[in-house]
Amino acid sequence: MEIDIGINKEDRAKIAKGLSRLLADSFTLYLTTHHFHWNVTGPMFNTLHLMFEEQYTELWGAIDLIAERIRALGFPAPGSYKEYEKLASLKQPEEVPNAQDMIRYLLAGHEAVAKTARAAVPQAEKASDEPTLDLLTQRLQIHEKTAWMLRSLLEK
Repeated sequence: MEIDIGINKEDRAKIAKGLSRLLADSFTLYLTTHHFHWNVTGPMFNTLHLMFEEQYTELWGAIDLIAERIRALGFPAPGSYKEYEKLASLKQPEEVPNAQDMIRYLLAGHEAVAKTARAAVPQAEKASDEPTLDLLTQRLQIHEKTAWMLRSLLEK
């Protein structure tokens, strides 16, 4: 059945492509954050263990919202590791870093996801796609705030 929401198929496809990149980055950051939650050690263990849990829980909810927006635009949401690897700007660490490096890695990850979200804004604006713009604004606020909090942990 044809989709008639006031955004033509070509624009919806471009928006879905940007959202697919955001989904891939968000899922990759989710996996990394959960991995760090399980493996963090050191004097800040409890603080970081709990912080990472809050972060991966928030990311888990976000990936569902992003995927559902892609579906609402009429396109399949990517869902395999293979697709995410192709679409994501983030890479997962191959080793378990120390706690300080975990913070640095997640900080860079949240900044990268913010850039991916910001890159999707112009196409959504061009198509007057307010629901996508709202989603992107929310994601930007969360990733920028989380980056600020992680950055604060690295100050001496």
